[in-house]
Amino acid sequence: MPSPSSAYPQPSATDRCPCLSGSPFGECCARYLGGGADAPTAEQLMRSRYTAYAVGAREYLLATWHPSTRPADLELDPAVRWYRLDIDRRERGGPLDGDGLVEFRAYWRHDADRSDRGEQHETSRFLREGGRWRYVDAAD
Repeated sequence: MPSPSSAYPQPSATDRCPCLSGSPFGECCARYLGGGADAPTAEQLMRSRYTAYAVGAREYLLATWHPSTRPADLELDPAVRWYRLDIDRRERGGPLDGDGLVEFRAYWRHDADRSDRGEQHETSRFLREGGRWRYVDAAD
């Protein structure tokens, strides 16, 4: 796995995956974050990117961002805890598709002020090029 900051929670292989797929971390997002496999669908890439935010895997986030929209750098706030992910909708994004959309809600709280909490609601666009899915941006 890319070297996440120790300021982030680090699940063991047998812990429930932060993306809430129902699978253990070692059988779910860990294999993508660790570089052992590429996410086979746009939804799985979105789930693994959510997990990367939850565990502080900045390098994975940058590596899975489409080059046309990827920022030069990415700063994560270790005081923000991502604790729940809901998938609202998906369009295309399967193993044989070239593009896909995933609408989701990701819930967070701030460790320093537990009353500071919120959600990120987004419909993300993904492209599959050279057999690899990449996050492009939030759809309009």
